[in-house]
Amino acid sequence: MIILIKALQLILSLSILVVVHEFGHYIAARIFKTKVEKFYLFFDWGFSLFKFKKGDTEYGIGWLPLGGYVKIAGMVDESMDKEQMKQPPQPWEFRSKPAWQRLIIMMGGIIMNVILGIFIYSMILFAWGEEYIPVANMQNGISVDSTAMRMGLRDGDKIISVDGNKIEKLNDVFLKVVLDDAKTISVNRNDEVIDVTIGDGVLKEIIATTKGDLIKPRFPFYVDSLEPGSGAAQALLQKGDRIIGADGISLPYYDQLIPFIQNNKNSTKDFTVIRTNDTINIPIKISETGLGIYFVQPSKLFGTKKFEYGFWASFPAGYNKTWTTLGNYVKQFKLIFSPEVQGYKQLGGFITMGKVMSPTWDWQAFWSFSAFLSIALAFMNFLPIPALDGGHVMFTLYEMITRRKPSDKFLEYAQVVGMVLLLALMVFANGNDIFKLFQ
Repeated sequence: MIILIKALQLILSLSILVVVHEFGHYIAARIFKTKVEKFYLFFDWGFSLFKFKKGDTEYGIGWLPLGGYVKIAGMVDESMDKEQMKQPPQPWEFRSKPAWQRLIIMMGGIIMNVILGIFIYSMILFAWGEEYIPVANMQNGISVDSTAMRMGLRDGDKIISVDGNKIEKLNDVFLKVVLDDAKTISVNRNDEVIDVTIGDGVLKEIIATTKGDLIKPRFPFYVDSLEPGSGAAQALLQKGDRIIGADGISLPYYDQLIPFIQNNKNSTKDFTVIRTNDTINIPIKISETGLGIYFVQPSKLFGTKKFEYGFWASFPAGYNKTWTTLGNYVKQFKLIFSPEVQGYKQLGGFITMGKVMSPTWDWQAFWSFSAFLSIALAFMNFLPIPALDGGHVMFTLYEMITRRKPSDKFLEYAQVVGMVLLLALMVFANGNDIFKLFQ
């Protein structure tokens, strides 16, 4: 059921983004009185699932869910309609329009994706605001994974700054280390300020072994509610109980308890619990899925900082968030080509995107992912690769600068090369996903 929910969210998100992107090309073409022959969500190679015609345009849904397209008359595109290009140019065709109009038509999809990203981020901030746990509120410091420990960080460290810049949000540490190549992290460790130096080669390990969980807030394990019939429910644990240990071992924090629970499945262990002002030992059966406890989230324990936006105030905030997201995405993209980091090994396809989706239908998470994907789609389409919008833009700019238009035959060959490159990239990214599943 979780896989189905994630798949439906991914399909819906991609469908919205593709339709908006292609609508950008469509509306720009119509403004300049250019004929649009087809407007399709997904590809209809061979046949379509649904179609109808209105005016000069056929609208439909294809069977191959790898994007979508608009077929603009007189343009060398993925349809590879060579017969049309052999005919004399007509005034309603793309090739008959001035270069500046063709440039706007090709930029239409990219522009619409950026506008959509700004709009979605603005509406997210308007509806839900922006909320996070300030680093200063994390009184128990952080918990670290094995990679962060090899970097020199330790459980319980309290983050102060990265490269001398004070840190407000914990996620900024990961971003600054990975995207800004930060060199030092200052922490408070047992009331002593220590500078942790990030050594060479650490970035490659971070990218290869983590999913953004380099460090997390460290927090005590308080019971919020119990799963009916679970070991914790049968042991009569109560809301507000705090588990501080097991089998005589002190385990006062969540990150310490979870490994113990995972290593002792299908057994009964004595857990040390603080209830009100009393410390008691309670035997609890650990099942294959754990204790059956829903714990109190760190945001409730430490308190959060929340910014709320009115309708009009949300738009400049959404605009700023869009460009911050784009800047971070460009930095991530550069890592793909870094010989030292080998970011290409972490490229993912549909499985990677599906994993990012929420296991429940969470609209805030859905729209946040869609906004990010819209910005990523805009950037990827801007790349000067034949078959992408950026390739067409590159050739049009070349024509505007040199006053010489590339031949239709050259554009056909370039389109083929671009499509082969994109197909190879898609196979590589999804192949990476499959390889990771076997790992």
